[in-house]
Amino acid sequence: MTTLNDIHVLVVDDNKQMRFLVRCLLRAGGISKITEAATGAEAFEIMRARPVDLIIVDWKMAPVDGLAFTHMVRRNQDSPNPYIPILMLTAHTEASRVTAARDAGVSGFVRKPISARLLFDRISNVLTDTRMFVRTEGFFGPDRRFGQDPHYAGPLRRESDKNETKHSNALDVDDLRWSA
Repeated sequence: MTTLNDIHVLVVDDNKQMRFLVRCLLRAGGISKITEAATGAEAFEIMRARPVDLIIVDWKMAPVDGLAFTHMVRRNQDSPNPYIPILMLTAHTEASRVTAARDAGVSGFVRKPISARLLFDRISNVLTDTRMFVRTEGFFGPDRRFGQDPHYAGPLRRESDKNETKHSNALDVDDLRWSA
């Protein structure tokens, strides 16, 4: 059984005070293996050097923001672990930003001002998340669908599927759920 003390968290934020705050919250909650990075490039090097179990990344950083960093982790061929859970940390929680982060492949979202309870709720959610990863031409990350719609009546779920015939025998592979 893995405990919080066993996981290694990488905190990526260009703001030193925010890294300190997140580190203090993580330690208070029982996580002791914490590595900090001020840039996406530094974080990538840390990921190459040692295994990391969770990334907490700020959205608004320079020179590479959290969204671009998430794209790098998820889509670059030389990414050390494209399947790693990524929590996006930001004060900008407009629906368009949440959608953009989700579409970049983040596993969860933590809003600022940060609270210990919210942070550990999100950590718990992403570490126990059983969603499969989906790879398409424009996306790689955790399946964006949470749960199943009780009114779902067939294999076609997307807006683009409305053009499909209702009696098609074709089944989209993304619509299949596999479990180990």
